[in-house]
Amino acid sequence: LHNALSDDHEVVVVAPDRQYSACGHQATTRAPIPAAQQSDRRWCVSGTPVDCVRLGLTRFAPDTEVVIAGINPGGNLGVDLYMSGTVAAAREAALFGRRAIAISHYCGKGRLPDWDLARARLLPVLGDLLARPHTPGTFWNVNLPHPEHDDPTPEAVPCDPDPQGLEIHFEEQAGGWLYAGDYHARPRTPGHDVDVCLGGRIAVSLIPIRGQ
Repeated sequence: LHNALSDDHEVVVVAPDRQYSACGHQATTRAPIPAAQQSDRRWCVSGTPVDCVRLGLTRFAPDTEVVIAGINPGGNLGVDLYMSGTVAAAREAALFGRRAIAISHYCGKGRLPDWDLARARLLPVLGDLLARPHTPGTFWNVNLPHPEHDDPTPEAVPCDPDPQGLEIHFEEQAGGWLYAGDYHARPRTPGHDVDVCLGGRIAVSLIPIRGQ
C-alpha cells in the first residue's frame, strides 16, 4: 500500500508491531502505548489499529488529510465490518472527520496474494475514490478479489455489505474449543460485497460510521 501511494502522495506510516486480526474497535486507554519512530515518516506502535490512528492524527501527523488502512491479507466483507481492526482504523479516522479508506485482499483457500498484481488492481480504485468529494460521516471499504487469472483490471463494483452472518462452528481441542468455520463457503447475497468479491470483482462499499 505504501508503494502504491508514495509516488504521488506524502505518506506517513503508523502501523502496529504485530498481528491484530479481528480485534474490532479496540483502543488502549489504561496503559501507555509504546511507539518507536523508525524513520522520518514511519512509526511502529505496540497497540491496535485504532491506537495507531489516534496517535497518528493527534501526535505524529496531525495534518493528515486521508487515512488509508491496510492492506489486510484476508477479506473484510459483510459482518466482518464489526470485527476487523483494519476497518476499525478507517472508522476511527472518519470519527475524526477525515477521509478514510479500508483496504483488504480476500485470499483464496490455500493461496497467497500477488502483491504486485494487487497494487496494479488497486491503483485505479484509489485514484477514483480519492478524486471524489468527501462525504462526512462515512468511509470506504474496499476488498480485492483473488481470482485464478492475472487480469490487472477486474471490475470495481459499488455494493452494500452482505447482512448474512458467518458460519459459526467449533471443534473441541485439548484445552478448549477452536473456531472451524469455512470463510470461503460463507453465504452470499447476490449483488452484495461477499458475492462481488468472492466472484472475482473488486467490492467497493461506502460505510456510514453510525450504526457500524
